[in-house]
Amino acid sequence: MEFQYTELGNDVFAYQAREGNEKVGEITWTLLGDIMVMDHTFVSPSVRGGGVAKKLLDQAADYARKNDYKMEAVCSYVVTAFDRYKEYDDVKA
Repeated sequence: MEFQYTELGNDVFAYQAREGNEKVGEITWTLLGDIMVMDHTFVSPSVRGGGVAKKLLDQAADYARKNDYKMEAVCSYVVTAFDRYKEYDDVKA
């Protein structure tokens, strides 16, 4: 599985999980100043339960750290992950 950073336009960005040519997962955000507003996470039923959503969030969190951004959890998955895992405390807005 590959993870690919993608610019979707209009200050909207994503990390996509791909298996070959198929997109099997995606986490998206809107960039407002130095805040990544995490608004959507999707994982294909074919790979659910394999930790893909967390891997996508990890990619986005690493991106935030490298760019001195903070992340605001709007998507229900990101809200839950922020509550569950302390490893994201440094990027929480």
